[in-house]
Amino acid sequence: MEAEKAYQWLVERGKEVAYLGAAASLLGWDQRTYIPAKGHPHRARQFAVISRLLHQLTTDPKIGEMLSVVEDSPLMDQPDVAANVRNWRRDYERRTRVPERLAVELAQAESEGESAWAELREKEDWAGFVPYLEKILSLKKEYAEAVGYEAEAYDALLEDFEPGERAERLEALFAELRPALVDLLQKIQGAPRQPDTSIVHRDFPVEAQKALILEVLPQLGYDLEAGRLDPTVHPFATRITPGDVRITTRYYDDYFNAAFFGSVHEAGHAMYEQGLPEAHWGTPLGEAVSLGVHESQSRMWENMVGRSRGFWEYFFPKARAHFPVLADVGLDDFVFAINEVRPSLIRVEADEVTYNLHILLRFEIELALFRGEIGVRDLPEVWNQKMEAYLGIRPTAYKDGVMQDVHWSGGLFGYFPTYTLGNVYAAQLFAKAEAELGTLEPNFARGEFAPLLAWLRDHVHVHGRRYTPRELMTRATGEAPRAMYLLRYLEKKYSALYGF
Repeated sequence: MEAEKAYQWLVERGKEVAYLGAAASLLGWDQRTYIPAKGHPHRARQFAVISRLLHQLTTDPKIGEMLSVVEDSPLMDQPDVAANVRNWRRDYERRTRVPERLAVELAQAESEGESAWAELREKEDWAGFVPYLEKILSLKKEYAEAVGYEAEAYDALLEDFEPGERAERLEALFAELRPALVDLLQKIQGAPRQPDTSIVHRDFPVEAQKALILEVLPQLGYDLEAGRLDPTVHPFATRITPGDVRITTRYYDDYFNAAFFGSVHEAGHAMYEQGLPEAHWGTPLGEAVSLGVHESQSRMWENMVGRSRGFWEYFFPKARAHFPVLADVGLDDFVFAINEVRPSLIRVEADEVTYNLHILLRFEIELALFRGEIGVRDLPEVWNQKMEAYLGIRPTAYKDGVMQDVHWSGGLFGYFPTYTLGNVYAAQLFAKAEAELGTLEPNFARGEFAPLLAWLRDHVHVHGRRYTPRELMTRATGEAPRAMYLLRYLEKKYSALYGF
């Protein structure tokens, strides 16, 4: 009975933390969408207060006491209890190593950093942003030392986003991907066929874009009664509560791809969050397992579904109805245009082939920062050199280069590699889904997306944090994550499109 009471106490504490975290998520959504300019300074202080409360709640010594009671009881024979307790113990041990002072300083510095980035990026003021980033980097290094690591400081940060992942393994993954991607890119650039990309650079009124997106997303499975779509500077998805999972996008009235595929991408994230078991809200079994698995969902829906020919067999007539400028465009030409491969400066607008080279660049820079090989003031030149080496182009503006992403301003070091892991996971999951369900593209051509979503619900979403990312992938696909599936998918798709 004592163990059951202890476990119930832990569940209630988890829900209390979850609801306070939901309030922070709502404040973060507001800060990145509709907050008045003069609201930012006080918002940073709000985050500091909430961070202090969350730190106190999640490092309460009573948590450790309650965990010990349950860990020494027969309740651990119950799979749900064991999974929750294992994750609670991991989280508790990590959090109690971080001093409250550091947690609060980080929360405030990250909020101030994001606000400064949004303003200074538009002004091309790298020098003004440097002090913010230097402070955040210093605090994150202190954080890494506080939580601890076995091999190197960067591993401590990876652990926050992809439990069990290590820099050494990622270096090996990128070493396998890079030459194959560069080789594929060279084949594409020398291919006999090239797309007419002027098709996606016509007049696409913002309201018409929004109308099409709001028509498409519910059919994919995004529940708009439990979500919403809003504009922002840097697109994101956020779960407030199980019944409130919001997405954002960025519109250009002369470019189709950005808002449409950005929205489908964020809807992929949101459908994962909407598919987590609501009965476990507030416990690890009601949470996403990792950002890599999260990214696998968004990249799969954006690229393997949203850029497929079958998808557009169904949706292209609807797109034409919204955009008269597409009246003279054939389906195959449109599909070719939206799948153009061309080295570009902006990561979020990069194609499938070059995208992971953008991530490689950021991963190498982050490693160098945490290994002490470079400093913040070196970043623009290092960034530009790597862009030229990997993609053959060099930024001429900070907002198209080192200041383009929001991640570092929010302290999200260790986050970028999860994008590539997501691509690797997505290809492997999609291959397994097709092995079990049959070729999916004919379903897409009929507007049938439920079978894929149901498969993902059963094999990924329902498990929450029951397994580590690698365990989840192994259970879902029958083997540990492998780059082979991503490379095979890209080679097949783009050799057919470009005719080589």
